[in-house]
Amino acid sequence: MTEPGKRPTAVLFACGMNAVRSPMAAAIASALFPGRVYVKSAGVKRGDRDPFVDQVMAEIGMDTSRHQPRTFEDLDESGFDLVVTLAPEAHHKALELTRTEAVDVEYWPTMDPTLATGSRDQILDSYRTVRDQLMMRIKKRLDWTPPPSG
Repeated sequence: MTEPGKRPTAVLFACGMNAVRSPMAAAIASALFPGRVYVKSAGVKRGDRDPFVDQVMAEIGMDTSRHQPRTFEDLDESGFDLVVTLAPEAHHKALELTRTEAVDVEYWPTMDPTLATGSRDQILDSYRTVRDQLMMRIKKRLDWTPPPSG
């Protein structure tokens, strides 16, 4: 459990399949806080890798190509200060799994870009929107400040 105004040291991002939203969030948080925040992701079910995720993350210089979807049960660690859930089913699962632990669980309703229809570009735009929303939310919640330029 983190004190108000204090950055958590270990964060778990969770969604339904651990294929799109939670791996994006984990990659973003890991890139913004290298060596400062321990970050993992998981899903209620194990989904399949999504090539659109790799493409939109590569656009901002982040490589998600080695991500392998995993479930809560696949995690071999606990002790997270914060669990951020990005889908209702993940929120219910996280609350169930952490009910005896001192951990903050926050629900960030996040659109599922896999439901987007239209052209390839329109679908990619929905993935970019989710990526950019997660970026803003993570920066705000974890109190990111840009490194000093020099």
